[in-house]
Amino acid sequence: MNRSGMIATKIGNSSFYNENGSSTHVTILKIDECIVSKSKTKEKDGYNAIQLASVNTNKDISKINKPQRKIFTSIKTKPKKILKEFRVDSDNILDIGSIIDVSHFKKDQYVDVSGISIGKGFAGVMKRHNFAGLRASHGVSISHRSHGSTGQNQDPGRVFKGKKMAGRMGSKKVTKQNLKVIDVDIKNNLLIVKGSVPGKKNSIVFIKDSVKKK
Repeated sequence: MNRSGMIATKIGNSSFYNENGSSTHVTILKIDECIVSKSKTKEKDGYNAIQLASVNTNKDISKINKPQRKIFTSIKTKPKKILKEFRVDSDNILDIGSIIDVSHFKKDQYVDVSGISIGKGFAGVMKRHNFAGLRASHGVSISHRSHGSTGQNQDPGRVFKGKKMAGRMGSKKVTKQNLKVIDVDIKNNLLIVKGSVPGKKNSIVFIKDSVKKK
């Protein structure tokens, strides 16, 4: 059963102490109320999905572009920062204006979390691709951390696309799968998951039911 995911803000990392005294490394995610701003059906749009609006913004409705302004006025709410579409089954299409809160997820279930990883800037091959580097003894002339040769002989005589080389590292979409929900704090709208989540503090992440662990 494919149901909607949710939009969340990464608060940071912490430790969660179990009843037996053991600690678990966790990530704390804050989930503001997610309002269904649009729905799509297979008959009309070719697929089933719902669009969620979440994360409050200080912008006035008059400062929002007209296409987005129509969305927020139709559901009678203040402008939201994030609009995100989630594919769902026909049985899980919700009415426009419906609100989903943190109780959407349950304790001990597994989720997949997607976000933009922290940017590392321009990095060499040893940091970016875990290369071993060249020899650190005699015979290597100031090339200890280089990637070595990249091309071939006269045929084909070029560097293939996708070759592992130095370049920009991080700052791309990453999905961590099978993260266990340790606790759900309905009072403070917090979701506590085991392990790490992509992105820096206060970044936006998207949470869905685990694909591999139902």
